[in-house]
Amino acid sequence: MTTHFLVGRGTVLPGFLDAHLHLALIDGTVLPSGGIARAIDLGGWLPDDLRTSMPDLAYAHQFINSPGGYPSRASWAEPAWSCAVASIADATTAVDLQAAAGASVLKITLNSVAGPVFGAEVLAALVGRAHERSLPVVAHAEGAGQADRAFTAGVDAFAHTPFSERLADDLVTAMAARMSWISTLDIHGWGRPTAAFEIASDNLRRFHAAGGRVLYGTDLGNGPLPLGLNSGEIAALLDAGLTPGEVLTALCSPAPLGLTLADSRVTFIPGERPRDPLDFTDWLCTARALTRPELEVLA
Repeated sequence: MTTHFLVGRGTVLPGFLDAHLHLALIDGTVLPSGGIARAIDLGGWLPDDLRTSMPDLAYAHQFINSPGGYPSRASWAEPAWSCAVASIADATTAVDLQAAAGASVLKITLNSVAGPVFGAEVLAALVGRAHERSLPVVAHAEGAGQADRAFTAGVDAFAHTPFSERLADDLVTAMAARMSWISTLDIHGWGRPTAAFEIASDNLRRFHAAGGRVLYGTDLGNGPLPLGLNSGEIAALLDAGLTPGEVLTALCSPAPLGLTLADSRVTFIPGERPRDPLDFTDWLCTARALTRPELEVLA
């Protein structure tokens, strides 16, 4: 991660990334003014105008689910946002459809709380075909045992830090050696204490301590979250054991999930980084994403 300073002006960093959002549910045009330069859209129908509103973007296109599975019954999800997979043959077709639509990541749902989930053979077929097509696989794993199933099947990342159950230490250590976790801690209560927040924070603390790669992500579109950097998410990451420098690493990943994102914007934060860690979150949340010509004008 390369840091530059504009003397008397502020700090310039690689473009901040939100690794989990849904542009179909928010106004993506305001994200740069809130400090977000790059994004990974993890499910939803993306018309061309939504894709171009966030130029430094990777996306998953449809949610891949079992018939009747999450989020096909959710009030916020349009029917066309889901692609149901009932068989191994369906799995191949579904992955190929996402690739043909320009997806560079596959989003699968394993939410046994909200509906049926894939059997082991179909799940393995989805992951295998995605990897054949060089698509990393991100899983929404919710419900007892679903995170373990996703890991065993070879999923590359979790869309959310696991929050349904406390994962065993040996499982967390094994996951840390191979997976990335997208944080999304603040969606569990939006600042109010909840059991899911405590479980997720404990899992993330141990995953990070074991050397696991953490990506900053908010699940923007899910509840009352700010359209930009989320101070609640940053505070939760710090409380889970990440240092301020590690939070910056989670935001500035040059190749999240192995994806190559454009870098048309950088992040500018007015003023120098504070020495007192207690001031870090407030300083960070003054960031805005600038195009390189805008940065040259500022300099």
